[in-house]
Amino acid sequence: MATIKFQFEDKSIPGKTVSGDFVDQSILEITEDSDVHLNHNCGGVCACSTCHVYIESGEEYLEGISDKEEDFIDRAINPRLESRLGCQCIILDNAATITVTIPDQRMIIGHEH
Repeated sequence: MATIKFQFEDKSIPGKTVSGDFVDQSILEITEDSDVHLNHNCGGVCACSTCHVYIESGEEYLEGISDKEEDFIDRAINPRLESRLGCQCIILDNAATITVTIPDQRMIIGHEH
């Protein structure tokens, strides 16, 4: 079973750890199924940067970054080396242990669940 630990830059939001069979699912899909808030204006098709996250550990368990994803990350608020788009982070292995930090989303206008 894969384990994903979600933590937030906004410390008023409690973190959450989820486990399950997540192979071929994106970080964005997992947040939706796990009641973890992550904006996503384009619906998860790599056409914006609102599902921007930081992969703190476990990058090796994710599909590699594409040129298109890199272009959109450059448009995200406060991108860092470990920045990815949640919609493009596809889990490759159920042995995955991944830590994801969700940036402060208060400045993003868009879809919320």
